[in-house]
Amino acid sequence: MTTASSAKTPRREPRARTGTRTGTRSGAEARIVRSIGEAIADRRLPPGTKLTEESLAEAFGVSRERVRKVLLLLAQRRVVTLIPNRGAFVAKPTPKEAREVFEARHIIERAIMERLERLPRPLPADLLARLRDHGALEDAAERDGDRKAMIRLSGHFHLLLAEFAGNATLSGILTDLIDRSSLAIAAFERRSSHTCSAGDHRRLIAALINNRPGEATALMIDHLDEVERQLDLEAKTDARIDLKAIFADEPETA
Repeated sequence: MTTASSAKTPRREPRARTGTRTGTRSGAEARIVRSIGEAIADRRLPPGTKLTEESLAEAFGVSRERVRKVLLLLAQRRVVTLIPNRGAFVAKPTPKEAREVFEARHIIERAIMERLERLPRPLPADLLARLRDHGALEDAAERDGDRKAMIRLSGHFHLLLAEFAGNATLSGILTDLIDRSSLAIAAFERRSSHTCSAGDHRRLIAALINNRPGEATALMIDHLDEVERQLDLEAKTDARIDLKAIFADEPETA
């Protein structure tokens, strides 16, 4: 499934202090959005989980008002579903919606790869260094069996390629699609499967370096096809989830 920085806001002149407080609030909300998104991606929050304001407020040490803002942001991204008189739930995609999300990713990521294949060769040294550094992190996570890191790094790899392609609109669309495909994977992935492997990403990097016409694009399409093939579109998840336990280790947000 594809975050905002929570770095401290620099000191400003007195007239801008209100803006600084607003920036701090926005950063805190972005951090909560990211934490919930990561919990959805690595299956701690399965699709259909009820997200109660009280439990989330206690888990993150924030007000219910701030939680409501976060849930609204997530609903706008279609990661959360808001149901009148019932509350907020992790979005639960249907098999049809899951297929549509992957169809959309095929279209967007094909365009991204085609743009990358048109870049002048050799590729810039800084681009290659970032790709190789990221690949090393994925390899380490895979060796350690760190599924949470593998999921996070996998989404970041696809967004890194979109960034290098140089089209902010495509990158923005892909960010939303990765969130939604993470939901589909969480809902329907077979437990024995292993989606979006570091090995596939290594082959994509090699193809971009070698620059044989169409190779990298074809590998990306095969990669997405394989991820989709590993979904069991009849799977269901209805377990009860303890929100406070999931986010027990999260630092409180001022």
